[in-house]
Amino acid sequence: MTTMKTDPSVRTAPRTRGRTARLAGAATLFVLGCALSACSVSIGGDPKIDEADLEKSVSQTLAEEVGQTPDSIDCPGDLKGSVGTTMRCTLTAGGDTLGLTVTVTSVEGDTVNYDVQVDQ
Repeated sequence: MTTMKTDPSVRTAPRTRGRTARLAGAATLFVLGCALSACSVSIGGDPKIDEADLEKSVSQTLAEEVGQTPDSIDCPGDLKGSVGTTMRCTLTAGGDTLGLTVTVTSVEGDTVNYDVQVDQ
């Protein structure tokens, strides 16, 4: 079962590079959403988050935080539940593709907590 927790007290300023107006707008929305969220997924057995559960959780978090669901989130595999572990994924929204980094921040029993940062 997948569970998610958000921490509205985590805030950083959104930043974009300005590739195109549309990409910059999408990046701003998604950076803002990820900067405001701390995510977690409950797991069973070995501490890891299955690829499909991770993609779904990241997508749901972005939708809840910015009011816009990305077209897709694609991660290369399962996320190991070890503090400091990172994984590069891609986010597709409105025909634009952005990179994002998922970083495991803590593991509490069978819950892996992680942050998501969309590329600038």
